[in-house]
Amino acid sequence: MVPKWIKPFFIFAGLVDAVIGILFVSIPLEIFKVVNIPPPNHLGYIQFPGCLLIVFGIMFFNIAANPIANKNLMIYAVLLKFSYCAVVFSYWLTKGIPSMWLFFAFVDLGFLLMFLLAAKALKNA
Repeated sequence: MVPKWIKPFFIFAGLVDAVIGILFVSIPLEIFKVVNIPPPNHLGYIQFPGCLLIVFGIMFFNIAANPIANKNLMIYAVLLKFSYCAVVFSYWLTKGIPSMWLFFAFVDLGFLLMFLLAAKALKNA
């Protein structure tokens, strides 16, 4: 049995990642301007991760559509959020990092914990 919160949570996660990805693909310069951070020397450094967020957003929608059949994908959700958090928090603790990236890391830490709870809830399903 799938707990009632899992499907809407993965829809929410998919929307968050897809929207952020679309924004970083379509208007990266405007985002950097709003947060007062200089953009990288090539927009591809931002647009490619934006594309990856769109892909992961689609994956989260697939998990929401059938959590039991797609529970094997949850490890990738966990690894995505762990990877981002590990990089950002390590820079934050050692060299510093712009607050925009830190904000996203704290949001992703919350997603990471929820993905782990979802995986645990579906472990024997």
